[in-house]
Amino acid sequence: MSKDQKEKKYEKLTADDEIILRAAKEIVIKFIETGRVSPTSFEENFQKIYSSIRDTVLGKSR
Repeated sequence: MSKDQKEKKYEKLTADDEIILRAAKEIVIKFIETGRVSPTSFEENFQKIYSSIRDTVLGKSR
């Protein structure tokens, strides 16, 4: 993926998306710090946490 493609991808984020992304990041970091999530399983856990927050905030329809 080129730099231009990456920038276009991030331009599509809404304010809600950015807030959800920050919240998910903070939760995963706290889970790593407390030992509930290992850094090796970051991707899998981040996706689940992000989806859960997004579904809660925006509803399942999105």
